Amino acid sequence: MNRKILLSILISVLLLSIMACSASGFLPTSPTSVSGQAPTAIVQQQPASAPNLVNQQDALVSLYQAVSPGVVTIITGNALGSGWVYSTDGYIVTNQHVISGATKVEVDFITGNKVYGNVVGQDPNSDLAVVKVDLPADQLHPLTLADSDQLQVGQVAVAIGDPLALNGTTLTTGVISGLGRSEESNAQTTGGAFFSTGDFIETDALLNHGNSGGPLLNLSGQVIGVNRSIQIDPSTNLPSGLGYAISSNVVKRVVPELIKTGKFAYPYLGMSFFPDGLTLDMITALNLKSTYGAYITDVVPGGPGDIAGLKGAGTTTANTQTVAPGGDLVVAVDGHTVMEFNDLMRYIIVNKAPGDTVTLTIERDGQKQDVKVTLGARP
Repeated sequence: MNRKILLSILISVLLLSIMACSASGFLPTSPTSVSGQAPTAIVQQQPASAPNLVNQQDALVSLYQAVSPGVVTIITGNALGSGWVYSTDGYIVTNQHVISGATKVEVDFITGNKVYGNVVGQDPNSDLAVVKVDLPADQLHPLTLADSDQLQVGQVAVAIGDPLALNGTTLTTGVISGLGRSEESNAQTTGGAFFSTGDFIETDALLNHGNSGGPLLNLSGQVIGVNRSIQIDPSTNLPSGLGYAISSNVVKRVVPELIKTGKFAYPYLGMSFFPDGLTLDMITALNLKSTYGAYITDVVPGGPGDIAGLKGAGTTTANTQTVAPGGDLVVAVDGHTVMEFNDLMRYIIVNKAPGDTVTLTIERDGQKQDVKVTLGARP
């Protein structure tokens, strides 16, 4: 199973090396002939469509100058992470795992200003937290939130934060590598397993320990996500080059509630799902007609899914690579296609709240049917 690690660090254990490399080049244009005569020489020139690297450089310099005053370092008794200014009344957004166990933290600005901040709200499900500092509005530089539903794979992504306790704000760039990913949250079930949380942005922008809580931005300097973790390659136990950020639209839902009440009520289906897409061998062994969907492996007794009559996989095993038969396959939610578990989790988290009703289209015994589920709140 792939492993992910959170990006905050212990202050006493610091890795002080960074490697970065970049390369660029242009291909020559094709030789051309005049009046049908063979060319006597090949002229190499830069294609008209080639990127202007100076303009790109200037854009990143301008972005950093505009945004970095709104990015902060957050220090607790035993951890260090990043954060960013949410509003001129002193609210700072960071990761919940950065401030976990703390009520007061140190907040350092790039200007050299250092103040204490109070933790006013935290949500282990989304891994978001809010810190309040007491500073005049003219000393605070809030960042603007983008609409993460408009993001596309391939767009440029810029990460700014304080990795590896370098006592400054570092900028790295990459692209959006994937959308709608799911990860384990910091919240646990009564049985000790971790709940899933969704709508993460995957990026290859370089992230290191200490980037936790810092912003992931588009080229307009808008926050598209909050950096949270990096993927570890299980074969080498080293970073794989991919990182994950909580989407800005989750931030828009969670942070106002954290400011208002100190917590956020997460929507709850009361079901467990096979985390990855089913293979053809699994589909055949389970006798499913659909080749896509989120397969229910377990239904919590008395939970929303159980009350709605949904079924999890039975106890009888089959040749399904550890996936047992008997579960319902969710293929759509409120008319939106569910290709895999990530799609269902993303839709529920971004669009729904406890008490809302969703319509799940399921495949059961080879037939499709609609089931209405009233969402609860995660215990």
